[in-house]
Amino acid sequence: MIIGSMLTYQELKGNPRKFLSMTSLKVEEFDELLSIFDEEYQAIFSKTHTLRGYERKRKAGGGNKPRLETTADKLLFILAYEKTYPLQTAHSLMFGMSQSQTNEWIHRLAPVLERALKRMGHMPERDGTAFEQSGLSETAPTDLIIDGTERRKQRPKDPLKQKAAYSGKKKPTPTKT
Repeated sequence: MIIGSMLTYQELKGNPRKFLSMTSLKVEEFDELLSIFDEEYQAIFSKTHTLRGYERKRKAGGGNKPRLETTADKLLFILAYEKTYPLQTAHSLMFGMSQSQTNEWIHRLAPVLERALKRMGHMPERDGTAFEQSGLSETAPTDLIIDGTERRKQRPKDPLKQKAAYSGKKKPTPTKT
C-alpha cells in the first residue's frame, strides 16, 4: 500500500526545528552535505547505465517517476532513516512508498551517504589508536560517559557471591550492561 502524501525537503526546510529533529543537521549543514552527496550519487549511478551496470537502451527517466525525485529528497530519506532507525514499514509511510521500495532505497543510498561523509571527513573513527595518533586526543576533553542499563539477573546461591552482587537495595539483583 502506498500513501499519497510524503515527507519532502521543500516542506521540511521551512521548519528548522523539525528539520533538525528528523536529520540531526541544520538546513545549512544539510545543503553543504547535499552538494557532495549529489556528486557521489552521480558517480555511482550513471544516467547512461542501468542499476545493474548495463548500457541504457532508452533515455534515463522513462517509466514510472520515482518517489524520491530530487537528490535533496534522497538525502533527507537516508538521513531520517539513519537518525531514527524506524521499521521500514513506518519509514515507507513517512515517504509515501511501499516497504520493498524503502528497502531498495535504503540499500542504494546508504553507501552514497557513507562515501559523502568520508569525503567530508565526518565519518566516526572506529579505531581508538587512530584517534590517539590524530592529535585530537590532546585537545579533546577527557570526560568519559558510559551509558548503561541495569538488567535483572539470577541471584547467586553462594553467600560470598551474594554479598559481592548486593547493591544495597531491597530489590532484585541488577547488573549493569
